[in-house]
Amino acid sequence: QVQLVESGGGLVQPGGSLRLSCVVSGTIFSIYTMGWYRQAPGKQRELVAAITSGGSTNYADSVKGRFTISRDNAKMYLQMNSLKPEDTAVYYCNLARRDLTAADFGSWGQGTQVTVSS
Repeated sequence: QVQLVESGGGLVQPGGSLRLSCVVSGTIFSIYTMGWYRQAPGKQRELVAAITSGGSTNYADSVKGRFTISRDNAKMYLQMNSLKPEDTAVYYCNLARRDLTAADFGSWGQGTQVTVSS
């Protein structure tokens, strides 16, 4: 069974930065297009960034220019700069498609909470 573990969230002031990490086990992580999702209270989960096995990236308009997705053979990352209160959400990693349509391994990790507040 695939296991996903997200980390790196926290409380940050508006304009601040955070770097999230994702570790995937139970599958050959490196061959898949992966993405970062987020879910704010009372809202549906949305895919905000995706990266292919070859390193091509795509971003939702809401985070373009502020967030950077990257990966190596072992982990995936999300560098978040110029954070805004509306970025507050639980962030998850999972399968994705480059056109930002959702996919998943059939399971989700616990996510990591990002709170942007002064």
